[in-house]
Amino acid sequence: MTSPADLSERAELGQLAAQIAYHEKAYRSGAPEISDGAFDDLFDRYVQLANALEIPPHERIDRAPGAEHTDGFVQVPHRVPMLSLDKLSPNRRDSKGEPMPLLDQLVNWYTRRHKDLGDPATLPLLVEPKIDGISVSLLYVEGQLSRAVTRGDGKRGDDITLQVRQAGAVPEELSIGGSVEIRGELYWPVDKFETYNERLEAAGEKRITNPRNGCAGLMKRKEPEGIEHAGVTSFLYQVPWAEGIELPATQSGILRWLSDAGARVYLDEMRVLDSAEAVLEFCEGYSERRGQLDYEIDGMVIKIDELRYHDMLEGTGHHPHWAIAFKFPPERKPTKLLAITVQVGKSGKLTPVAELEPVGLAGTTVSRASLHNFVELERKDVRVGDSVFVEKAGEIIPQVVGVELSQRPADARPFPRPSSCPTCDSATVSEEIFLYCPNPACPDQVRERLKHFAGRAAMDIDGLGSSTVEQVVEHLGVRSPDQLFRLSATDLEGLERMGKKSADNLIAGLERAKGRGLSRVLVGMAIRHLGKTMSEDIAAHFGSAAKLLDFAARYMGGDSEAIDSVAPEKGSGAIEGMARKTADSIFAELDSDAVRSVFAGLDGAGVKLDAVIVTTKSVEAIAGKTFVLTGTLPTLKRSAAGEMVKRAGGKVSGSVSKKTDYVVAGESAGSKLAKAEKLGVTVIDEAQLLALLGEA
Repeated sequence: MTSPADLSERAELGQLAAQIAYHEKAYRSGAPEISDGAFDDLFDRYVQLANALEIPPHERIDRAPGAEHTDGFVQVPHRVPMLSLDKLSPNRRDSKGEPMPLLDQLVNWYTRRHKDLGDPATLPLLVEPKIDGISVSLLYVEGQLSRAVTRGDGKRGDDITLQVRQAGAVPEELSIGGSVEIRGELYWPVDKFETYNERLEAAGEKRITNPRNGCAGLMKRKEPEGIEHAGVTSFLYQVPWAEGIELPATQSGILRWLSDAGARVYLDEMRVLDSAEAVLEFCEGYSERRGQLDYEIDGMVIKIDELRYHDMLEGTGHHPHWAIAFKFPPERKPTKLLAITVQVGKSGKLTPVAELEPVGLAGTTVSRASLHNFVELERKDVRVGDSVFVEKAGEIIPQVVGVELSQRPADARPFPRPSSCPTCDSATVSEEIFLYCPNPACPDQVRERLKHFAGRAAMDIDGLGSSTVEQVVEHLGVRSPDQLFRLSATDLEGLERMGKKSADNLIAGLERAKGRGLSRVLVGMAIRHLGKTMSEDIAAHFGSAAKLLDFAARYMGGDSEAIDSVAPEKGSGAIEGMARKTADSIFAELDSDAVRSVFAGLDGAGVKLDAVIVTTKSVEAIAGKTFVLTGTLPTLKRSAAGEMVKRAGGKVSGSVSKKTDYVVAGESAGSKLAKAEKLGVTVIDEAQLLALLGEA
């Protein structure tokens, strides 16, 4: 019989699994919400509970070592698996549940390696910086770069050769013969990253949060034109496979060999040491050097220097035994938790927020910090009045990471999950690990949705910033997007810091925004799972809001023909990248009374609800045809060629299918060209495209 304690632990295990899945997805999308250390804590607790409950291996969640496959990229198997590294963790405990010092962990690891290898007389360790970038595997044939692949799931990764070449991130040529696989880290130097962000700000665009996420985003651009100016570069450090080449016998020798061949390596930053104590001392002391580097590091990597031992040591399915990572602990400060408030987002998501006694952290004063979700709040048992520890996820987002239980006030009580929205009192609903307010008229949702609707990525309404949205909601009673377009200059002049000129400018901005078209309206509606690209595809496919809403009604009515047309069980439908689950969510929201009401209001306010077709000169050979552009064209950037096709009445798609009319192939065309040939799709080059356009 299962005990109450077991039931409680099983419930926690399920919650941890859901959180781990969510945060892995956030990390892979380039928008992590918690630090690596906090994620490690979650996973360590999951493993601890799974062991205690004797959960069999096949029923446990697996921790993938890297980013998932991205649609549109060819997957390449790794000749030698690219595994992640085991870590020294400040939160690790021994078999008795007692905290285990880092030195003890390192000594244990080093001692086990000695025994595994038959206790060699010496076992030197190489210590090198752990670059905070994205791992890459490079194939060189007779010194020429042949292919670049991401780590992916460790067994196979995405081919990013085009992106790496466009960025100039690795050497095109090395002074070596034979065939060799070289691994390294792509990263964005801090000064180049800041320059790029300054350009974004000057253009009125959103800054990128940190160099690692930015680097990952650039390397997954399907249209990589322009990234050569970003400054992404690399450090190369490992050779897992070679043919026709005699390699050095040590890892330190590999680094010198790579440097002599023309690769960028960190020779000045590495050390070869002969004891666990010396290694840990070097690692802990190196943290002071971090601020002097022109690249970001998040720790150190400790490797057995002699390469012959690497093959002798077995590993797990996740990490090798010949290396281990030391992660720098983020700056962590104690402070008092004064209150917990609940924030309602544009989608209705309820997020608990810690109101803190102000504390200096990583160069800023922090008075608020995320508690992420109520599952996490309960797991950490954070209570008002507690002395809590605060750190920054990725040194960006403040978060509460723990509680000093010895200082807990006697009257402290757990913060209850809200059963109703704190703003509108609607009963909350649960989805995955989150709580939501289901009321689209909720004032907090209204404000956040209006801010999103007015934003640059959506309707781009000049003059309607966050503070102005707050005022039109509070003082002018605006509750839905259509009401924005009914405001007058006289209405606006009464607002704080809004004179006649500013009011006139905002009205002019609203008038310009009316003509943005259906795809921008869809982006502005903040419909879950509906981003910019899919909004454009939906708008182009349906042509008008009226046809889209009619289709949504048929879809939700169970019309099998409608369902299969956009989200078939097998293959792809009319909307690229739309899976069945995504379609269910999007069309359910589009068919809701709330969304239909907004569309009706926008129509009444004179907002254009048809797709904006950029066609200045319809060309018979192009109009109505679907084109896929791939590879590097001789004179045109693919984005420019795509615009030419659209202006001539054609459509540009990111993937090849039987519906594709032409594939325009340039140099290094890759898998799209191969698929076109397999399907019998007509393949043309840039000159032939220009001839079809009448530009030749």
